Parts: sequence; structure tokens; C-alpha cells
Amino acid sequence: MTLSPSVGVHGPPAAAYATGGAAAGTAGDSDASVIERSFDEPDVFAELFHRYADDIHRYAARRLGTEAADDLMAETFVIAFQRRRRYDLSKPHARPWLYGIVTRLIGGHRRAEARQLGALSRVVSTVPADESAGEALAERVVARISAESTRGALSAALAKLPARHRDVLLVIAWGDLDYAEAAEALGIPVGTVRSRLHRARKKLREALGGSDPTAFREEQEEPRRG
Repeated sequence: MTLSPSVGVHGPPAAAYATGGAAAGTAGDSDASVIERSFDEPDVFAELFHRYADDIHRYAARRLGTEAADDLMAETFVIAFQRRRRYDLSKPHARPWLYGIVTRLIGGHRRAEARQLGALSRVVSTVPADESAGEALAERVVARISAESTRGALSAALAKLPARHRDVLLVIAWGDLDYAEAAEALGIPVGTVRSRLHRARKKLREALGGSDPTAFREEQEEPRRG
């Protein structure tokens, strides 16, 4: 997974990303400390790439496919580097910030995402479960989600969700953010996250005959309420 040679012109040094390394002394620092240091030492920003590039790529791949994810992951970190001086240094963890950037980038590919989900729905519904090609495709896009028999229906249901509801659902289910982090990533109140997530999961349950293969995250969040 490499960045374009042109990234070094407007973003972090490509050589640092290519090695996956970071400047000495950053490994134990908070994300905010790394970002602050990068104001004067740009190479230090590579530590953020080292920490989160795989997660960002995996999330983008589940939504738009591996080929698109390569570019989206690279663009996410270029944008993050360019905007690093605007980062709120009171927030020690940069994951929500990075997921917010990549989710907005995905927003420019809504039709492609709908096609991706629709194609997966058709493939999974027609390919026997023991055929490795169909299985590999399903695993790449719908990793960690439900049993074989529901994957096609789930993809079809996701494709029909309003984009704002799908963003909330998937940044939690596939990005593994909690409600507060999702709110930060998407720039909306926590109450809006809960409302959109509730509506998205209601639609999924209706489409999937009462089951909700994304509910594991909501069950983890419930104890935090009150």
C-alpha cells in the first residue's frame, strides 16, 4: 500500500509513509502531541499514518472496494496533513477526525457505493456459499457482519438507506467508533447519531425480517447511557 509520488508535494513526505516509520520519540505520544510536533517537524506526522492507515483503508474498502480504498486512504492523510494546524489539540485521539475526513470523501462517491452494495447483493444471492470467489468478495465488503444467508439482503438494505443514516451506521459498525466519536467524526450532536442509528437499524430489521447484524455495537453502547 503506497502513496502517489506527488503526495510529497502537498502532503507529508512520501518516503516516511513508504517505510511506515515515524520520527524517534513519537511512538508513545498521544495523537494530539504527534500532530503538534508535526507543525515544526513534518516527518513526525508519519506516525499517524503508521497508527491508522490500515483501519482507514479497511473501512473505505468495505464501503467502496479495495481499488477505491487505496486512493481514499492516501487522500485522507494528505488532507489531514494539510489541515493539521486546525486540529483541536485538546482531543488526544485523532481517529474520529480521520474517520470524518474519509467519510466525507466517500460522500463524493455515493453512486459508486450504491453500485458496490447492489453488486454484492446480486453476487451473494447467486453464488453458492462454497465458491471461494463469491466468498472472498463478500468477506472483503461485509467483513464482521452476520451470517452467510443474510449478506446479500444486508447489502441491498444498506444501499437503500439515506446516505446520512448509512454514514452513522457504518462508521460505528465498520469504523468501530462509539457514539461520541461518531458525533465528532460526522460533525453532528450525539443525539442525532442515536436518532439516525435507530432509524437505520429499524430499516435493516424491516428488510431482514427482524434481525439486525450490526446490533453488537449498540449493545456495547447501551450501558453508557443515563
